[in-house]
Amino acid sequence: MFFLLGGNDKKSRKQEKNLQSADMSIRAKEVFLAGRFPVVTTDQIEGRRILKVLGLVCCRGFDSDDAFFGMASRAISKGAQAIIGYNENVAFHPDGSKYFSCYGTAVMFEYDPNEPDVLPLMIQQQKQKGRGNADAVV
Repeated sequence: MFFLLGGNDKKSRKQEKNLQSADMSIRAKEVFLAGRFPVVTTDQIEGRRILKVLGLVCCRGFDSDDAFFGMASRAISKGAQAIIGYNENVAFHPDGSKYFSCYGTAVMFEYDPNEPDVLPLMIQQQKQKGRGNADAVV
């Protein structure tokens, strides 16, 4: 009987988590389409030196965009500036549906003071929040 009464809290937490991941995917899509988050199939990006490998990121889904931008949002949340070694697989089911898997390696680059736009997105947002607070005080 206790289990029947305690289910609503679990459902609301799951719905909140789904909304947060959807917001992250939208943000990842905007950043990728703006050209600020490269995703390449090669093991390096020309003109950039990899400082740190953050690890494998992957996402799966029935829609290719959801799988791709889900993977990108997971990399961004780790502090990545790009994904290298990108690969994708598509599984075809007998009922005609497709299942997409996207994966790659999330990386950070060496800092170049001449290019402030290449800071990790998380750091850029922190700096913008700091500027907004400083402007409000002045």
